[in-house]
Amino acid sequence: MKVEFWGAAQTVTGSMHLVHYKGKRILLDCGMYQGKRKEAFARNRELPFDPKQIDIVILSHAHIDHSGNLPSLIRGGFKGPIYSTSATRDLCGILLLDSAKIQESDIKYVNKKRIREKKTPFEPLYEVDDAIKTMRRFRTVEFYDRFSPMPGVAIQFHVAGHMLGAATVELLFDNEEDSTKKTRLVFSGDIGRPSVPILQDPVTVAGADYVIMEATYGNRFHETKKDSSEILLESIREVHKSGGRLIIPAFSVGRTQELAFRLSTLEDQGLLPDIKFFVDSPLAVDATEIYRTHSECFDEEMRNAMLNEKDRNPLGFKGLRYIRKAEESIALNQLKEPCVIISASGMCEGGRVLHHLKNSIGKPNTIIMFAGYQAPDTLGRILLDQSKTEVKIYGEPYKNRAQIRKLEGCSGHSDQGELLNWARDTAKKGNVKQVALVHCELEPATNFQQELQKSGIRDVIIPARGSCMELGPG
Repeated sequence: MKVEFWGAAQTVTGSMHLVHYKGKRILLDCGMYQGKRKEAFARNRELPFDPKQIDIVILSHAHIDHSGNLPSLIRGGFKGPIYSTSATRDLCGILLLDSAKIQESDIKYVNKKRIREKKTPFEPLYEVDDAIKTMRRFRTVEFYDRFSPMPGVAIQFHVAGHMLGAATVELLFDNEEDSTKKTRLVFSGDIGRPSVPILQDPVTVAGADYVIMEATYGNRFHETKKDSSEILLESIREVHKSGGRLIIPAFSVGRTQELAFRLSTLEDQGLLPDIKFFVDSPLAVDATEIYRTHSECFDEEMRNAMLNEKDRNPLGFKGLRYIRKAEESIALNQLKEPCVIISASGMCEGGRVLHHLKNSIGKPNTIIMFAGYQAPDTLGRILLDQSKTEVKIYGEPYKNRAQIRKLEGCSGHSDQGELLNWARDTAKKGNVKQVALVHCELEPATNFQQELQKSGIRDVIIPARGSCMELGPG
């Protein structure tokens, strides 16, 4: 019995871990790798195993870096079930279709230039039809309902608090030599933060024998000097005064809803200036509707907000406009008055936010505020690091004169202290034999490895892509 690490190993994208048990293969996540375009495209297209030999997929949550390569798996011949929570399934229904549509659209845009230059046109990684076929493979299981997808294996989803429907996965294996003994493997998925808006706090699974744990922010603590809403409000007031615009690249699912909730709360408190607010993303519009149908994932604050709001809409207010139509999105670039635009993608790797950046990045009164993690080599990371005064958008160079900021504290991932608490609780009532740190770059992984060892969890590995973790009896 072993785990092979094929994604999110010494990087934060492309989550994909393959469990071997009694001749069966269980794939934990099948995420899209994001980074340098050429490398990412090749890695996503060329899966490191035969999809036809995968028996089942267990999906921790719907974010594209965890679910986005499922259509490639289907395209390669995978015929088994994909298990997730119902909220994750519903979100994947829009996210995977959107991913396929963006790929088709972006490839078409790029190929116009390639054809003019008499270069071989690219093909999309997968198409809308592949995403539709993927949705037919989903089987939903709710939090804490234990299920057995194959003999000798019991699985349970626990609340991870990272996004709607996100789960920490507990896998309980019968021992191959002695059926009275069990091996408990816990896959953290992405661990959310306690006390953030909308979602329930993450929970832990005590008594793990082996742990696959994310450590995205294993080397840092989130800024706590100012509340995220206060930081957001300062930038809104600044662009209102300067006549500029605040552009927030944000994931359509999760971060956009949190920002909408914070803005709605500020509006209720009478703190927002007279300025227009836009959520420019058809996907975000659909995702927000799905959020409203999954109250089982909400925390008490969100439930109370829904019950107390006159229109029961804490994810919207009179001055906030959700935009679906392309022509309305294009019209925003002609707007002469100050405004706030929340748009995807969160790492500026595609979608409508690129058009807004293209039209506003050269203006000093533009503020670009990042509200989430930016993977290495993405446009978002290049802008956040401010390592270049000129960046390429759709292959064309643009001078960057905008103000670049980060919305500290507005993160869907636990920081070092919160991760340590999660790990200690998971190690309780058991004898953790090994912890594998994934979904992190090497520097934070090494730092967090040392912190775990100081806390008494000695055997901590940082697996490279393609490496293995052997699972012995519990």
